[in-house]
Amino acid sequence: VQLQASGGGLVQAGGSLRLSCAASGSTFSINAIGWFRQAPGKQRELVAAISSGGSTNYADFEKGRFTISRDNAKNTVYLQMNSLRPEDTAVYYCFVDSWGTRYWGQGTLVTVSS
Repeated sequence: VQLQASGGGLVQAGGSLRLSCAASGSTFSINAIGWFRQAPGKQRELVAAISSGGSTNYADFEKGRFTISRDNAKNTVYLQMNSLRPEDTAVYYCFVDSWGTRYWGQGTLVTVSS
């Protein structure tokens, strides 16, 4: 499975961004797809994930600001991020879980200015 992430950039606090991650290859075997993020000097942490059945899982820090969605026909997952804060600044990595293996995208940088 190969992943191509896009949509990062620079935004002011309170603004919005939408990240996209397109999967290719053996996409029929995807169980879950989603996003982690890693801020400078911090560990990578889960942002949100969505299962093949549509169940979602969000990190507590989002508090309703982020929404994950999935277009199965396009093998693409989206992360709509609203009310962004400077502490959301990080490299965002999409991932796929498939047959017990986790695949990672290349990461896309999100910078939120105050």
